Amino acid sequence: MRYLLAVWDGGGATPPNLGIARLLIERGHEVVAYGDPSIAGGILATGATHHPWPTAPQRASTALEDDLLKDWEAATPLGAFARLRTRLVTGPSARFAADVATALDDAAAEGEPFDAVLADGVLLGALVAAEARGIPSAALVGSVYLVPSAARPPFGLGLAPARGPLGRMRDRAGRVMSNAGWDAGLRALNATRAGFALDPLGHVWAQWDRADRVLLLTGAAFDDPAPVPPNVRWVGPVLEDLPAEGPLELPPGDAPLVVVGLSSSYMQQEDLLRRIAIALAGLPVRAVITTGPAIDPADVPAAAHVRVVRAAAHRELFARAALVITHAGHGTVIKALAAGVPMLCLPIGRDQPDNAARAARHGVAIVRPARSDVATIATAVVELLADPSYRTAAQALGERIRAEIDSGRLLTELEGLPEASRPEARR
Repeated sequence: MRYLLAVWDGGGATPPNLGIARLLIERGHEVVAYGDPSIAGGILATGATHHPWPTAPQRASTALEDDLLKDWEAATPLGAFARLRTRLVTGPSARFAADVATALDDAAAEGEPFDAVLADGVLLGALVAAEARGIPSAALVGSVYLVPSAARPPFGLGLAPARGPLGRMRDRAGRVMSNAGWDAGLRALNATRAGFALDPLGHVWAQWDRADRVLLLTGAAFDDPAPVPPNVRWVGPVLEDLPAEGPLELPPGDAPLVVVGLSSSYMQQEDLLRRIAIALAGLPVRAVITTGPAIDPADVPAAAHVRVVRAAAHRELFARAALVITHAGHGTVIKALAAGVPMLCLPIGRDQPDNAARAARHGVAIVRPARSDVATIATAVVELLADPSYRTAAQALGERIRAEIDSGRLLTELEGLPEASRPEARR
C-alpha cells in the first residue's frame, strides 16, 4: 500500500508517528511524509520520503525562534491552549487541507494514488482533505482519548474518574466548557470544510468522527477507557526514539540508574532540570539527564555520577533504569511503563497533570509539583528506590502494555483502512 503521512514537529508527540512509518516500510509499504523541516532527519531515518509543507505553517529548525506555538510565552494555560487551537488545529486548517488535497490529486494524476492518509490527530485540515477526496484515513493520537466527553474528567487538571453524582456533574460541565474553548475555532474549520463542499460540523472534534479510524497510540491498560465513538481503537504505543548523537557512555559504577527527561519541546524547564541535577548529585545513584534540543547541557550542573546530554535513546536507557524522572509527557511515561520502570512525575502543563495522576492511580509513580525544591525531589527519589511496590506495579502494568504492542493490532488497523472505509464497515 501507499500511505500519505501528515505530521508536525510536536516534540514527544512526533516519534510515535515516525515509528508508524518505520513499521509500515518494514512491512513492504511505501510512506510519503509531509512534515516540518525540523523533523526531516527523523522522517528520512525511517525510510520514508519527506516533503516539507508547501503552504501550511511549519518549523524550520529546532531553534526556539522557529517554534510554531511558543506556548511558554502565554500568560495563562488558557492562553497556551488558544495558541494551539489558532496556530495549528483550526486556524491553519485550510492550508493543511489544501496541501494534502494537492498531494492526493498529483499522485492520482501520475498514476500512483495513495491508498490511505495517516494524519497526526491535531492536523484536522489533513483529515478534511482525505474526507473530501474519499481516501481512507486515520487520525493518529499519541495519548489517551482527549476529546471532550461527559464520561471523562476535564482535560489537563489531573482529576480522577468520576464517582457518584457530583463527579458525573463535574464531567458534564467540563465537556461543555472544553467544547466551548475548542469551538472558538469551529468557524475556521467549517470554512475549510465548505471550501471542499463538505457539510459543517457541530463541534471541532467531530472531525475525528469523519475519519475511518482514530488510533490511540497508548495502552488501554494505562488509559481509563470510557465510551468512545465506534471508529476509535486502542492499538498500543509505538516506542520510537528520535535519532540521538551516537552511543552514550553511562556513569561508572553499579548504583541505581536514574534517567531524567523533561520534554523534547521547550517548556521553560531549565530551572527544574537544575534542581533535579542538584538533588541527584547528593544521592548514591548514577544519573543521565537529557535536556532536549532547546536547552544547552552546559546550563545544567553535571557531576561525576550525573551525566547531562542533549538527547539519548530513551528506550535503551529505560531498559537499564531503576527510576525515571519526568514531566509526565505521554511519550516518556509510556516508554517507562513499557520497560517496567517507576517514575517521579513533575508535571509542567499540557496533558502532563492527567498522565501523572493516572500513573499515580496505577501505583507506579509519585507526583510532586514542578516547583518542588531540591530536598523534596531528593526525598521522593529515595522513597521510590526504597519501596519495591512501585517497581512491582510498573512491571505488571508494563507486561500488559507490551502484550498490546505485541498483539499486532496497530498494523492490522493500518493495513485494513481500505476495508474500514467501506460504508457497511462504518455502521
